[in-house]
Amino acid sequence: MLLTDMEPIVKRFYDGVAKGEYWGRKCVECGAIEFPPHLGCNACGCGHTEWVQLSGHGTLESFVVPGIQNDKPYLKAVEPYGYGKVKLDEGPEYTFVIFCGKKKVVKRLQERLYKDHEVIGVHAKPIERVTPLKPGSDQTVTWSELCFELDEVAEA
Repeated sequence: MLLTDMEPIVKRFYDGVAKGEYWGRKCVECGAIEFPPHLGCNACGCGHTEWVQLSGHGTLESFVVPGIQNDKPYLKAVEPYGYGKVKLDEGPEYTFVIFCGKKKVVKRLQERLYKDHEVIGVHAKPIERVTPLKPGSDQTVTWSELCFELDEVAEA
């Protein structure tokens, strides 16, 4: 499937990520925001949602370091990283790749979250991915994957 063949809701999401814009769907019934976007509301079941632009900022709610079986070779260039649940300022939560900047930050991150109950800010940091169009193909497709980075990495 080519990026141009995507469903409109998925295409708008990925086109936005490539431009540094983050789009969700807001339920007209209960106000819940779906991010990444869905056509229906997972909170109340309403089928009527509208596009809403999101800030791309939030807080890290949980964090794990990938084991060898969950390690992603394409992320070797941006190590260290982990996986974490991000709660956006606008409310929705989702699990993303989290860039941490330095290995010593990763070592203490879980302690800061779970023991010290520290509020740790994060912001969207898309990365460009190039993958084969299909297994074994020489044709590739380029797309932007939405990841997040600790605010303190950007401030350093």
